[in-house]
Amino acid sequence: MPLLRETGEAVADAWTILPDDRPVPAGGAVVVSLKRWREERETLAGRDAPLGVLLPSGALASDVAPDLQRLGLIALDFPKFRDGRGFTVARELRERFGYTGEIRATGHVIADQFPLLVRCGVSTVQVPDTAKLDQWQAALGTLTIAYQKAVAGEELPLSLRRFKVA
Repeated sequence: MPLLRETGEAVADAWTILPDDRPVPAGGAVVVSLKRWREERETLAGRDAPLGVLLPSGALASDVAPDLQRLGLIALDFPKFRDGRGFTVARELRERFGYTGEIRATGHVIADQFPLLVRCGVSTVQVPDTAKLDQWQAALGTLTIAYQKAVAGEELPLSLRRFKVA
């Protein structure tokens, strides 16, 4: 699946999502399930290679908060495009827990959600193989006015613009 950065640039994916029934390789950047992370935390944390965790829909940012310094990637699963819980988790990871690593949206996301994911702190989005990348990249320019402040600290949201002193 193609991978887009928050800028719309297509990038190579250095991470491998590892099924629970496969052994963890000694090297290489791997993403394990939250269940596996919980069961094998000490062993996985001792690896001398990048490690990420895939949070299923319904998991909370606090589920991985104590271990964020060990994790280079948090992947958020969106089972349906209308399941917005991942937006909240991304924002909470950035704002409440100060996570600075990569946050990736995976699963069923649509191009219309791309700018909203970026506003919530998502760094990369895994897009479907059948996606037209130019449509995804164009979507970044469609959100010109927002009601809430962005994690990235862009311009003031509409609700605060009237208080801005010129």
